Amino acid sequence: MAIDLTYDPDVRGWIDRTRTFTREHVLPIEDKFLGDATAAGGDDLRRELQSAAREANVFAPHAPVEYGGGGLSMSDRSPVFEEAGYSLFGPIACGIGAPDEGNVHLLAHVASGPQKEQFLAPLARGEVRSAFAMTEPAPGAGSDPSALTTVATRTGGGWTVDGHKWFITGADGAAFFIVMARTSGSPGDRGGATMFLVPAGTPGITVGRHIGTLDRAMIGGHCEVTFDGVFVPEENVLGAVDEGFTYAQVRLGPARMTHVMRWLGAARRGHDVAVARVAEREGFGHRLGDLGMVQKMIADNEIDIAATRALLTQACFELDRGNPASNETSIAKTYAAEAVFRIVDRAMQMCGGMGVSDDLPLARLSREVRPFRVYDGPSEVHRWAIAKRAVGTARRAAAAASPSVQS
Repeated sequence: MAIDLTYDPDVRGWIDRTRTFTREHVLPIEDKFLGDATAAGGDDLRRELQSAAREANVFAPHAPVEYGGGGLSMSDRSPVFEEAGYSLFGPIACGIGAPDEGNVHLLAHVASGPQKEQFLAPLARGEVRSAFAMTEPAPGAGSDPSALTTVATRTGGGWTVDGHKWFITGADGAAFFIVMARTSGSPGDRGGATMFLVPAGTPGITVGRHIGTLDRAMIGGHCEVTFDGVFVPEENVLGAVDEGFTYAQVRLGPARMTHVMRWLGAARRGHDVAVARVAEREGFGHRLGDLGMVQKMIADNEIDIAATRALLTQACFELDRGNPASNETSIAKTYAAEAVFRIVDRAMQMCGGMGVSDDLPLARLSREVRPFRVYDGPSEVHRWAIAKRAVGTARRAAAAASPSVQS
């Protein structure tokens, strides 16, 4: 069966427009503020960039058409998100940055009609920001979501939520939270979680300190948030009670892939900067790009870019078919998280002293892509899951074959 990897004219238009907009409008702002979104103006920056993105017809390519978006599939999003990710501020401008992009995807698939009007519609239009509140301090939910300790208790007409979250991206200034809380069972149980839609102004919510991290291109920080007797009406339960972990997979698989798309764009920029420099820079009687050791780094970057894109394409194909794609997304995420860092790191090395300076974007790209090996599941956890699936498949195959062997 032939596999067609071309894009139809509509998607090609999204790609071309996004490339032009990102490079001509967004990159100069990122360079001016060295990739620090807070220094560049935070939400004022977001509103300014998103207004320009709407004018350029590059805003919300992923959002449902009925809410003003492009309605692109996962496969069609990939090259568009990659072009936006060429600038660290590109995802902010196009309305496809985390956590809002993943929350749009989740709400589009799980929310009720009234919930979509109240929460999805303004988020898809870029009128508000949101946050996804799952991660907790130890011994709570982190790489192991089943350790969830935040509790929701039934009360008159709804639920009361109590718990302590942290590393909640975009929490400062978010209009609402999607909160994961335990509604049955105990920490360590695989089920028993429920998602709740909670407006930020609800009494009992406290957005605390911004946890300092390597990355600087995020608006709203990575914050500690406490929920103290927060009342959530029954109509703000997202999906079914006790099915929160199932819905988390609806969000997390695609969100991992959109991270790959965006950061692949950032890594490509780093590679392009380095290749342009070594193609002209002379040293030791030669242009650096003609030296074998530099050529090896260039070739290895090209290989990592191509391999990341191929794994991403396979994972998105499976997601578009409606499959969970747990293995494909774990493989693509693990490889990409390490590959994009290698790409940027080699680019820094090729550029020498300039590479670690603010005169080139490589240092700031390095600080942005490094956390991806931790975000959305550390590489080690994904490797454990990949291996566990492989061993399980082998054992099932052996069990299925054993009767015929005995006969």
